[in-house]
Amino acid sequence: MRVALVERELVGGECAYWACIPSKTLLRPAEVRAEAARAAGVDRPERHWPELAAYRDFMVRNLDDSKEVEDYRGEGVEVFRGDGAISGPGSVQVAGQTLACERIVIATGSETATPAIDGLAQAGFWTNREATTLEQLPDSVVILGGGPVGIELGQFFVRFGARVTLIQAPERLIPREEPAVGELIAETLRSEGVDLRVGTRAESVARGAGSYRVGLSDGEQISAAELLVATGRRARVDGIGLETVGIEPGAHGIEVDERCRAGEGVWAVGDVTGVMPFTHVGMYQGRIAAADIAGEDARASYGAIPRVVFSDPEIAAVGLTTEQAQAQGIELDSSRIKLADAIARPWTYERDPRGELGLLADHERQVLVGAWAVAPLASEWIHQAALAIKTQVPLAVLRDTVAQFPTFSEAYLKGLEALAPV
Repeated sequence: MRVALVERELVGGECAYWACIPSKTLLRPAEVRAEAARAAGVDRPERHWPELAAYRDFMVRNLDDSKEVEDYRGEGVEVFRGDGAISGPGSVQVAGQTLACERIVIATGSETATPAIDGLAQAGFWTNREATTLEQLPDSVVILGGGPVGIELGQFFVRFGARVTLIQAPERLIPREEPAVGELIAETLRSEGVDLRVGTRAESVARGAGSYRVGLSDGEQISAAELLVATGRRARVDGIGLETVGIEPGAHGIEVDERCRAGEGVWAVGDVTGVMPFTHVGMYQGRIAAADIAGEDARASYGAIPRVVFSDPEIAAVGLTTEQAQAQGIELDSSRIKLADAIARPWTYERDPRGELGLLADHERQVLVGAWAVAPLASEWIHQAALAIKTQVPLAVLRDTVAQFPTFSEAYLKGLEALAPV
């Protein structure tokens, strides 16, 4: 098929240049330093911000996508620069040109959702973009939002010497996950010096004399050199001509079916669909849409998508939470274990080992329906639970599966053995 790609910024999008790649690059050195402090017989390495910033710039290609454009063109994809908009069925306008086509795939992503706070727009603020491309480290930061971005960058800044205040309006951090997850990561952040204000709202923002002043719902004023807004994201659906093909976006984005179809001759993938704002979900939906366009019977299923926050320790989860499972009427068995009490690997990994694992099983069907972990390397070993949930492996088979000793994956057997009715 002949293919055209329309991009107004950088080919690769948010993840490659301003989100996943630069943030994980920035997080890793501080994580290594913390690991050294917890390991026996190792000196703690020094921090060298200029070297880290230079490597970050290398990883984001100095915000230059010319190589990616060249590669696409080398594969036969025509790349058009500019703001694209659908102008009717099988028609896209970009840079004064009309592209005629049989099929349109919308992948416009998402952007920072700005909360309605008095004075915020006038004062200005950082989003993930400014925070991940910064040249100079601030001495203090106020972060609005206790989700993945706030948690990851809050830990990064405090580990590089900044005074960090994190303000979270809901009653716990990372509220999409089990309450225990928020409690455990809050304990870690507080132990590292992050000033957590959970259950507190920012009601006003003012800027002057080189700093921000944030007024809180409890009457306190917080000052800092920088203000980072990390309160969520919204789908980019404005100004792209959806009305010309009869598509009305929903509250969270463009609604799609299991084939990622948004309308006649139109597909949507990634954050713009509002399904799950993860790069790996966008990649998955891209595969589904491409297969559907090619005539294959491909259908998306989101029940076993892993969710990770790259904090230290990492947060990883997959499947349902207790609240979600109970809302579906599932009779649950659950378990929650401390890794250091159950397996050897945490003790060989670090002194004063940390980490917990939680499992949820359908009592009637005897299969896993959810799992979470707050532990070292949890992003790697959560996939064992993801595969079990995806394929509905019987609990009896999981209990009879042998894990390498000593690994964190051994914890699954202990968690399975501890399952009990909720």
